[in-house]
Amino acid sequence: MESPRSVELFGMDLNPYCMDEAVAEVLEWVHSPEKRCRYVVTPNVNHAVMYQRRDDLCRAYHDADMVLADGAPLVFASRLLGKGLPERVAGSDLVPALFDAARADDSLRVFLLGGAPGVCAKAAENAEARWPGVKVVGTYSPPFGFEHDESENSEILRRISESSPDVLVVGLGAPKQELWVHRHHNQIDARAALCVGATIDFLAGNKPRAPLWMRKAGLEWVHRLITEPRRLFGRYLRDGLAFPPLLWRDWRKSRAQKSSRAE
Repeated sequence: MESPRSVELFGMDLNPYCMDEAVAEVLEWVHSPEKRCRYVVTPNVNHAVMYQRRDDLCRAYHDADMVLADGAPLVFASRLLGKGLPERVAGSDLVPALFDAARADDSLRVFLLGGAPGVCAKAAENAEARWPGVKVVGTYSPPFGFEHDESENSEILRRISESSPDVLVVGLGAPKQELWVHRHHNQIDARAALCVGATIDFLAGNKPRAPLWMRKAGLEWVHRLITEPRRLFGRYLRDGLAFPPLLWRDWRKSRAQKSSRAE
């Protein structure tokens, strides 16, 4: 039986892709003759909670070309509800996996947008040293509040256009990155835009990734909480209280649908 193209979870339509499938589709966009920017969002628990109360984020997700489950709790919830997302596809893993697939004889042209001043440049240096098939053609760390400044937004779009990247890696934090890409995706001169949070910091070595065993066990959030407690404790607490009612709501909805089909 053919796998579903999307799985509805907490109101979001997620693509039930494994990492290899996600990378292959992004590369199809890159090599497509159709010249338009498709974009990827990678929801975790925080995104799922925000999604329930932000119409602008709902629109950004609705128009996204790929929606991947970044958070391990989303994968667990999908299995509990019988919807079976195959695995977690984190944005911070998607970018290295995409870079791994790039060929040295046909460089993947990348623009990095986000991070603190100097971080993008270091991420670019590290990426080109690690992946021979990657060429970072531009970087930019926008100032605070840039999303409200039309001249600054125009400048960012101009820099991207002049660099002619295949892929725009956007690390502005949620929901800013999703809203900015959604607002401008018809003007972004790249074949793909990836909304991937702290990925640029990870590429730069500015923030440490969790050990592989923690990522595989779905415990990366624990590592991030330990390394950034002041920034993340309040958010994790709020999301931890809000998430169980969302799961209960979807479980009841799923049970009601099964009962209806059985009648």
